[in-house]
Amino acid sequence: MMNTCSSTATTMQLARPVLRLTRETATFPVVALPTRPGALPIEVTLLARLGRGAGTGLCRGMMARQGQHRRFIDALDEPSAKLGGSDFAKGDATALYSFGVGQGGHPFHRHAGHRVFTAVSGSAGAQLRFSSATPDEIAHDPAAFVRALRHVDVPPDCLFTVRFSGENWHQFVPGVPGAGHPAFFALSTHTNELGGALSDALRQRVLQDEGDIPSLTELLPDAVQALLASAPAQARQVPTTVLSLGERPGGWLAAACGHYRALAGRVGHVLAGLLAPLQGGGYVSELRPSRVQEQPGLPASSLLRQALAGQRLHHKDCFTLVVPAPSPSAGAVPDAAALLAGLLGSFLVHRHPGVSRMMAVRNAVVRPLGLRRSPLACPVSSLQPPIAGQVMDPDSLRFAGRYPVHASLVAADGRSAQVLLGADDKHLAFRSCVGVRCLDDGRVEYSLATRVACRNAFGRLYMALIERTHRRYIAPHLLQVAVEGMEVRAR
Repeated sequence: MMNTCSSTATTMQLARPVLRLTRETATFPVVALPTRPGALPIEVTLLARLGRGAGTGLCRGMMARQGQHRRFIDALDEPSAKLGGSDFAKGDATALYSFGVGQGGHPFHRHAGHRVFTAVSGSAGAQLRFSSATPDEIAHDPAAFVRALRHVDVPPDCLFTVRFSGENWHQFVPGVPGAGHPAFFALSTHTNELGGALSDALRQRVLQDEGDIPSLTELLPDAVQALLASAPAQARQVPTTVLSLGERPGGWLAAACGHYRALAGRVGHVLAGLLAPLQGGGYVSELRPSRVQEQPGLPASSLLRQALAGQRLHHKDCFTLVVPAPSPSAGAVPDAAALLAGLLGSFLVHRHPGVSRMMAVRNAVVRPLGLRRSPLACPVSSLQPPIAGQVMDPDSLRFAGRYPVHASLVAADGRSAQVLLGADDKHLAFRSCVGVRCLDDGRVEYSLATRVACRNAFGRLYMALIERTHRRYIAPHLLQVAVEGMEVRAR
């Protein structure tokens, strides 16, 4: 009789209809799953919907980049990389990981510490499976694990967050098994890498920043794994929360959208593979505050004051950069002339790549017009030996026996030096003054000032087109890169 009742109860349980209770929200859809009395809930929150089919491409792309990371590890069907380690000496117990869950999902497991991660779901969505059964409950009755199961369905192509305590068992799989889409890719924060009950050996590994996701993972006991293998939990038997953005769960629109996103994800992944050879790798670009200052006028002693005398000027600028003094030997007198020679040489060797690209385009455009060409920008282009077809004035002065200049001036005390550069062309003439001045406080001021006189209407149009770029980009970058090149060489 008892066996009959038990069988009947099981049959009734399997036959129970699914009741869908849906509520709408104006903010982020979220579910907080209760766990054990006094324990933190499991929280899943949807943040945003990505473009149709974008999730799979993003996941696969990030997994590929993750695989190139120096701290990449592939284990437990959960490839991961440690992006940021802990520093317990400085009071930082956190750690940052990336990890991916592919199209086969991964096995049930748990961690000792608290976890918070943000993820992008693949184009078939993801199912997050949790069980809050304790080890004691499982040891007494392995079926307690199944009774404590809760599922959360995350839609395709979605940005979402998950937060849960480490004692909860969890398994993540694609929303549609066999659809060929990854479940998701995530950035995971371990709020305390030493959290939970760790063995002495594992604790020492973590303290030395040698922990990783596999070493901090505990798999299900064999008895529960055997139970799940012999009688897998039916999805309709497990309480499930379906989160959604845009389409009401269970409707025809949600189903149609799911099919469309899965198809778009597959097509997009194929196209991304075809276009991959045309795409570059990653880049790291530093934006540093410029140390160059624009001055309102020229110093009284500047050689540039007498340059282009009597001609109407169409452009004037003056930039300075002050740096700490070099490290001379005790009692040595600052040598501004030597520093100026070093700066002129640095203009030739240390070139800003953006300015060089601009000059390459400019040279190609003006070549048919027969204008003067140089790989260096106008303020210092006369330092460059002439290219084919251009002749250098044999009577030009040479500063430091090497650099062609119109004039030079070195103070008697050796604390300042300057040279006058420049060239005349069909459309304009320019003169630039490059100077070095040793300040009383031991610092060194480098300067670059320019004047331009246009010779015809084309010259005026040319200056109108480039004046803003010259003032805001070319001249200050020329000076900063040249001075920084000198600093690197002096180290």
